[in-house]
Amino acid sequence: MGGPEAQDTAGRLRAVCDELADRFYERADVVRTLVVTLLAGQHSLLLGPPGTAKSELARELTGRVVGASYWEILLSKFTAPTRMFGPIDVAALARGEYRQVYDGRATTAHIAFVDEIFKCSTAALNETLGYLNERIYHPENGGEPVRCPLIGAITASNELPGGEDTAAIYDRLLVRIEVGYLEDPTNFAALVRSAVNRPAAPARTTVGLAALQHAVAEDVPAVDVPDAIVDAVCALRAALRRKELVASDRRWRQAVRLLQASAYLDGRAAVGERDLSVLTHVLWDSPADRPTVEREVLHLVNPDAKEALELGDSIEELAVQLDAMAGQSREALSDWVIRKAHHQLAMAGKRLEQLRAEAADAGRSTATIDRVTGRQRAVRARVLTEALGVDASTVQAQL
Repeated sequence: MGGPEAQDTAGRLRAVCDELADRFYERADVVRTLVVTLLAGQHSLLLGPPGTAKSELARELTGRVVGASYWEILLSKFTAPTRMFGPIDVAALARGEYRQVYDGRATTAHIAFVDEIFKCSTAALNETLGYLNERIYHPENGGEPVRCPLIGAITASNELPGGEDTAAIYDRLLVRIEVGYLEDPTNFAALVRSAVNRPAAPARTTVGLAALQHAVAEDVPAVDVPDAIVDAVCALRAALRRKELVASDRRWRQAVRLLQASAYLDGRAAVGERDLSVLTHVLWDSPADRPTVEREVLHLVNPDAKEALELGDSIEELAVQLDAMAGQSREALSDWVIRKAHHQLAMAGKRLEQLRAEAADAGRSTATIDRVTGRQRAVRARVLTEALGVDASTVQAQL
């Protein structure tokens, strides 16, 4: 994969992923996907409720690119285009000249973070689309279009777009990542402790702007896409169409660069089956369709992860049952744990360990298995805490 410089850049970005995954609980896949999207020169959407560290994560990630011009904004339906792309130069206006000041605005940014992206005002809509699509801005005075150095934008929203206008922006965000509240009580306890304990200074790996730009423009496009991967993508498209899940040709074509970026980040010279897992964040419009997309992707490329998702379904059923038993006596809850939850969670945990070992030995991605394992541990911890009254954060033994 490229020369020493390319390997160094990829290694640094992997270190950034590891450091941010340690800092932001239950966000390892989110971090990696954001980095892959940036390497592909594409835009991403973090979709989730307030208070899920979307903004903090975006700032921390983009802050690792040394020398990059960073711009962020919180949009509202009243946000004027000039606030985004450059205010009027008042001094020049007094001299009879109409000029905009671009410094520190979207027009000069290498990386942008746009919060509440779907609250974009009608006045700013067309310029925002042009900015995301072609990296250009048309000045207010009708002058020559301004070429923007944007590598990629990270956007965030608490909700999906509600109208046709904002749906056009949604379509331009290639990668959509759902972000929720912490599920594992152990991680939540660690989060609470971090608010009162002074943390040690975290490791802070960075990458230079020029190195990142070279990776996006030269190294990632040079990653080979074997015929077997092309065949797999075609088979996936056909499988999704049978389920009436249709993505545009443009989206499929852009997704190829994501596959190359995923392989580059891992230090590989060619796209492999494991890279196809990133498509689970690309090929759905409604979050309700994401599990179907994920299953079709994993059915095609990763049988271990497919079985892990099936185990995840049984784990979710236990979580639903635990919710339904709220308010019942401790005796009833203990009886349910002994008769059902204990055995199912223990068996699921053991099988997930086996699946992970098999996947790792075969060189397949373990991301989905790790995610389901995290969910198994979260439900187990809830059972300990809510059904048995045990402090899950201090218990190390498996149920």
